[in-house]
Amino acid sequence: MLYHPHPSRRVCVVAQEGMVATSQPLAAQAGLSMLERGGNAIDAAVATAAALTVLEPTSNGLGGDAFALVWAEGRLHGLNASGYAPRALDLEQAARQGLTSMPRFGWFPVTVPGAPAAWAELSARFGRLPLTETLAPAIHYAERGYPLSPVLGHVWDLAHQAYQHHLRDDMFAEWFRVFAPAGRAPRVGEVWRSPDHARTLRVIAETDARAFYEGELAAAIVRFSKQTGGFFTLADLAEYRPEWVCPVHVRYRGFDVWELPPNGQGLVALMALNILSGFEFSAWAAVETQHLAIEAMKLAFADGRRFITDPSDMRVRVEDLLSPAYAAERRKEIAKTARDPAPGRPPGGGTVYLATADGEGNMVSMIQSNYMGFGSGLVVPGTGIALQNRGHSFSLQPGDANCLRPGKRPYHTIIPGFLTKDGEPVGPFGVMGGFMQPQGHVQVLMNLLDFGLNPQAALDAPRWQWVEGRRVDVEPTWPSHLAQALARRGHDIRIARDSGSFGRGQIILRHDGVLIGGTEPRTDGSIAAR
Repeated sequence: MLYHPHPSRRVCVVAQEGMVATSQPLAAQAGLSMLERGGNAIDAAVATAAALTVLEPTSNGLGGDAFALVWAEGRLHGLNASGYAPRALDLEQAARQGLTSMPRFGWFPVTVPGAPAAWAELSARFGRLPLTETLAPAIHYAERGYPLSPVLGHVWDLAHQAYQHHLRDDMFAEWFRVFAPAGRAPRVGEVWRSPDHARTLRVIAETDARAFYEGELAAAIVRFSKQTGGFFTLADLAEYRPEWVCPVHVRYRGFDVWELPPNGQGLVALMALNILSGFEFSAWAAVETQHLAIEAMKLAFADGRRFITDPSDMRVRVEDLLSPAYAAERRKEIAKTARDPAPGRPPGGGTVYLATADGEGNMVSMIQSNYMGFGSGLVVPGTGIALQNRGHSFSLQPGDANCLRPGKRPYHTIIPGFLTKDGEPVGPFGVMGGFMQPQGHVQVLMNLLDFGLNPQAALDAPRWQWVEGRRVDVEPTWPSHLAQALARRGHDIRIARDSGSFGRGQIILRHDGVLIGGTEPRTDGSIAAR
């Protein structure tokens, strides 16, 4: 069902002994090199993730967060490596600054980074190779440099233009020194290198990441925080640990679709699929198909924005949100024409996704992010650590589920996905891109499971993105007759100028012992296989 041929701009990659799919070719090769050295899919994932902090700094970095779904030892494991707000940051601090919402830049949206701890935790529990080996490719590219690929160069230039406008304070000077060393963004084909990244990665590798949270790197972060009006203390970093969690799932078309539980928005994808499971779809290009998918997604987002937050502050149970009875009630609210649920406006985001598999059955779905582009605009001097702005999604309104609290983790957009069938792994999938991610998950899964597209065709298919109210953006390649038909149903259809905000995904599926991979045409994506 999943693998019959279908017209597509590219064909699937097929292999048997191992596969790595991600948005940067050199990062994919870094992961594959671990398999060639005797490592497993977990080692490949760690190497790829670390390399991406150097090879795609526009979306993730050493100061970001990570999540992973790992199939190993006969079952699926979940890792939440998202960070919390500093203990000194609260609503009173925001009020003293006159803030009514969390800013995008500066210290207020910076939460404790989890990515380095994620690498160490994954490596210690499931890996075969030491971090000194898995981080070696990232160190190499940071020291020697690499030429920018086309999409990366375009995104980097856009970020530099925005940061020139917004980052005027002296605290942001390091960002420009590191990421715009010639007074501008590096150009496509131009070599960029960062010795600071290399030194930091080497310290992380040699200390199994503890120096980032308790040693010299932690001290550098806290020193910079104190000098520039931040909120971090050594205790904020020393107390941090990633958390192993139980993944959650729903059944869709005979498959189990797995996501991580809150504080991530994977529940939004699962709630939408639960609603859609009550319908039958005849064709992708039918207006009824796309209308129902859009309306289900809007309902799921309305619930996600209201309820999803740090688990300690959740006001409803996950199992209640995912119950068939609740899905049936929400399904009744879908009409023949577009309606207006009332969540907040979903902003864009910057994230990297990777999938790995080896010949022994291990598979990893992993996602890593600084959130919005390069993050907060703050780079710790001399380290290359670009600090995330994940706390931007906190609310400053008392009583909101996602209201800022010291030590609290915010609503998280980054979500890895995984498919199983009859208790056996089918494979990892993911679509990066802020609040587009659950929308991408649902559309890609419908392409795979409802319409039988192969992984590459499932990623190539045109996408829509619900924005707010009745507004739905569609890609330039979206069929015009379908756009017109949706507009007649009350959807405010707008054709985007490019595909930059519609997510960037990867898929690896296992079928009869063979690995079948697809990579995103909307980025510099690549699959390395053996």
